[in-house]
Amino acid sequence: MEWYTYVIIIFAGFIAGFINTIAGSGSLITLPLLMFVGLPPSVANGTNRIAILFQNIIGVYKFKQQKLIDNKTSTKLIIPTIIGALLGASLAIDLDEHIMKMSIAFLMLVMFLIILFKPDKWVKGQVGLVSGKSSTFQLIIFFVIGLYGGFIQAGVGFFLLSGLVLSVGYDLIRANAMKLLIVLAYTPFALLVFIYNQQIDYTLGLVLASGNMLGAFVASTYAQKIGTKVIRYILLIIILLSALKLLDIYSYLYNLL
Repeated sequence: MEWYTYVIIIFAGFIAGFINTIAGSGSLITLPLLMFVGLPPSVANGTNRIAILFQNIIGVYKFKQQKLIDNKTSTKLIIPTIIGALLGASLAIDLDEHIMKMSIAFLMLVMFLIILFKPDKWVKGQVGLVSGKSSTFQLIIFFVIGLYGGFIQAGVGFFLLSGLVLSVGYDLIRANAMKLLIVLAYTPFALLVFIYNQQIDYTLGLVLASGNMLGAFVASTYAQKIGTKVIRYILLIIILLSALKLLDIYSYLYNLL
């Protein structure tokens, strides 16, 4: 692999770590990139977890310094998320390469529509209106989110933010900090599943992690001063192009021409 490929991966990791820390969906950049540089979809999916793990260690540390993480609430949310993540990672391992590729492409298109129609504005509108749902409801919600996060990770940040605002009643700043803690809690368990099944490229994972960690540090330090408008447009473009690539639309159009 050429040296500049590593530079690109580090830069993409920085952008992803930055986005993941202040909003979410940064893996929609790094996951297709890892596949584009030659990793099979399942290996790219596993390798990406190394960067997520180190990125969230930095983010959680910085947010804890700002006293934005509620340790008491986190425990009851983390446990069902971990259980869901273990199941989701196991499902991802069992899929053959073609189905995994199509699954990632489909989920990317779903996230494209979610980001395009900006449901985060609706979520913001619920802040202060929710006093907290029943514990059973929360267990189900965070188990399902964990299932998704264990399966693919990309886009899980948005679902966690929604769950933390709508089912717990957090404001967006605290929800964002808690989101990082929950992902940090379940990622080692999902990562172990991929390690056990030998679906990790450790070199690329650590290279990517160096970028993600730097991005997380910058974002968590200046989280309240950063806007998300430009990030949204960048994500939309990258997600759409990546999904079309995974679906072999470019090859189909080329053959038509």
